[in-house]
Amino acid sequence: MVEVITLGCRINSYESEVFKEKFRDRDNLIIVNTCAVTGEAERQCRQTIRKLRKLHPDAQIVVTGCAAQIAPEKFAAMEEVDLILGNKEKTEIEKYLTQEITEKTIVGDIFSYDQCDSYMITGFEGRHKAFVQIQQGCNHRCSYCIIPYARGHNRSVPLPDILAQIRELIKQGFQEICLTGVDICSYKISPDTRGSSFSILVQTILEEIPELPSLQFGSLDPAAVDGKLIALIGQYKNIYPHFHLSIQSGDNEVLRQMRRRHTREDVINLCQKIRSVRKDATFGADFICGFPTETDEQFKNTLKLVTEAQINKLHVFPYSERPGTPAAALKQVPVEIRKERARLLRELGESDE
Repeated sequence: MVEVITLGCRINSYESEVFKEKFRDRDNLIIVNTCAVTGEAERQCRQTIRKLRKLHPDAQIVVTGCAAQIAPEKFAAMEEVDLILGNKEKTEIEKYLTQEITEKTIVGDIFSYDQCDSYMITGFEGRHKAFVQIQQGCNHRCSYCIIPYARGHNRSVPLPDILAQIRELIKQGFQEICLTGVDICSYKISPDTRGSSFSILVQTILEEIPELPSLQFGSLDPAAVDGKLIALIGQYKNIYPHFHLSIQSGDNEVLRQMRRRHTREDVINLCQKIRSVRKDATFGADFICGFPTETDEQFKNTLKLVTEAQINKLHVFPYSERPGTPAAALKQVPVEIRKERARLLRELGESDE
C-alpha cells in the first residue's frame, strides 16, 4: 500500500485520503503532501523527506502540495526526491505515476486552474472524524499569506457531490463530518453566484441529510459569518457548538496592516451573537504573534481580546516571513520577541481551557 505523509491543513488530510484510495495496490511509493503556511513548515517538509529516504532507500518519493507549488526548485535540488507535482497536477497524480516521465518537476500555473475536483472517498484512516472538501483557493490577499499563490483562485465543489460524499461517509459509520477548504465561507453554489453561498450549503446539508449526527466547520472568517448562518446554529442542534475563527490579531491597526476584513469589535460581537443562540458555544482561533510593526501594546490587545471574547482553544503561530508577500517588506519584529509573544498567548489559551 502507498505511504502518504500529510503535513499541514485539513485540506491536505482530505487529499491524502484520495491518494490512498487511488493507489491501494501500489507498493514502494511514498507521497509527501507538503505545507507552506510558514517558513518553518517548509523546512520541516524537507527534513521529513530526508528521513523518509533513509528509511526507504528504494521507494519512489513524490512531493506535492503547497510547498511544492511555491518552491519547487528547493525540492528539485534534493537528491532524495524523485518527482515534484504542483497542486494542479496532483489532481491527476495517477497520470504521472502510470507513464514514463522524464521531467523531475511538473508544476504549472495554479491560477490557470478553474476547477475544484470532486472525489468520492470512503473513509479516513485512523480518524473518527471525516473531513469533506467544499472549496479550494482564496480570492483574498492578506498581507502575510502565501497560500493563494499555492492554491489559486476560489472555486467550489458542486453541491450534489458534497451531499453524496457526506452520505457515503455516514454509510461508512462516520458520526462527525467537518466541512473544510482554504476559505470555506467563500463557498459558491455556482461560479456566477454573487456573494457567498456558505449558509445555503449548510442549510441544504442539514435539510437533505437530517440523520447527520454532527456537522462541524473548519476555520471561519469572522467577516463572512452572516445572520443566516447564526440562525442555523441556533436552529440545528446537530451543528457542533465549537467554532474556530481566523482572527490573527486583537489589535485593529495590526488587522488593517494584515489586510483582514474584520475588527476586534466584530469578533466580540460575533461571539456574543452565536452565544445568544447557542449557550453551549465555545470558540477557538488562529493568531499570529509578532506581525511586522506590532508593538507591545498592540500585542496586549490580542491578549485582551482572547479574554473578552472568551476564546479558549488557540492555534498560535509566531509570524514567519514569506518572500513575495507585502508583510515581508515591512519592519520586522525580532524573532525572539515573536516567540515570546507566542508563548504568552499559548499560556493564556491553556489557562482558559
